[in-house]
Amino acid sequence: MAKKYRVGVIGSTERGNYGHGLDTVWREFPNTEVVAVADDNTGGLAKAVKRLGNPRGYADYRTMLEKETFDFVSICPRWLDQHRDMLVAAAESGVRGIYEEKPLCRTLREADEMVTACERNNVKCAVSHQTRYSPILDQVEQLIADGRIGRLLEFQLHGKEDNRGGGEDLWVLGTHVFDLTHHLAGYPLWCQGYARQGGESVTARHVKPGNEGIGPLAGDNVGATYALPHEVLAHFRSVRRAAGNPNRFGLSIFGSEGVIKMTTGYLPSASFLPDGSWAPGRTGKKWIHISSNGLGVAETLKDGGLHAGNVLAIRDLIDAVEEDRDPEASIHDARTAVEMIVALFESHRQGGARVDFPLANRDNPLTQLTAK
Repeated sequence: MAKKYRVGVIGSTERGNYGHGLDTVWREFPNTEVVAVADDNTGGLAKAVKRLGNPRGYADYRTMLEKETFDFVSICPRWLDQHRDMLVAAAESGVRGIYEEKPLCRTLREADEMVTACERNNVKCAVSHQTRYSPILDQVEQLIADGRIGRLLEFQLHGKEDNRGGGEDLWVLGTHVFDLTHHLAGYPLWCQGYARQGGESVTARHVKPGNEGIGPLAGDNVGATYALPHEVLAHFRSVRRAAGNPNRFGLSIFGSEGVIKMTTGYLPSASFLPDGSWAPGRTGKKWIHISSNGLGVAETLKDGGLHAGNVLAIRDLIDAVEEDRDPEASIHDARTAVEMIVALFESHRQGGARVDFPLANRDNPLTQLTAK
């Protein structure tokens, strides 16, 4: 009989809850069983126990990790402030694999500690950057590899630019586009960025506790340029309440012979423009839809939701444990996404100077600003 993996779930109702379905995805795998769940909210714990098929419930995840033996753990809360402690505790408890909600954590110092805990204990950790598992991303990569957009030149990256626009958007949605940019173009060389709020350059007096446990945060208008290998540049910008309809969230990939635009998710919207001028209004060139089946071919997959992405992520995580390899969307890649986020603020702290990767400053640069 095939081994049945024991799974633990960590949630925190009213402090990030259970993320985007990181608790219920295990139902899709008959070789796994959720045997325990922890939630520090009494009502939330009761609902989770019912939702997950009556596993044992714990008010403290540390107690659960001490008393139970798990193969896998889901760290579900969207809020960042508990991610480091939850992951380190899980990694040191003897688990083999962890699935964690994005963004990874609040600082590079926390990220380093999390990576060290996983490496020291040979724990495979996947982070829910779900686009990495998309069959449409595979098609985008193939178009680039086949030279359909010519020489890769630059990326344009945007968050949702809603009420979270600026620093919060940079963290919560930026993590997706930075992860994709790193995946497609390589590890950044340097960053040059800025942060503004209320028409002023951000100083210490603008810094307040961020939503969703992000930590000290500021900025309603932020932007940065990143140098990538092979003389490729990436530009990120987010301005509060400046969203289009539909919004611009996603990335545009510009080459010498064409452009690819894509959103994020398991089945993102993606299209290709065979136009090196990048100006279809002038050339009359048309955008061509990219599906999981290829360029200009109708989409046949039906489930484009978060659950479908989670299923692929868990399947890959189980394989990664069994094959002793990194998951596709690994903790190492998630740390780079955090580094690209933090680099914007570190450059701003240094007066807009270029800051080299890897960043020397592993703490939150906004805590080191002066009042002027």
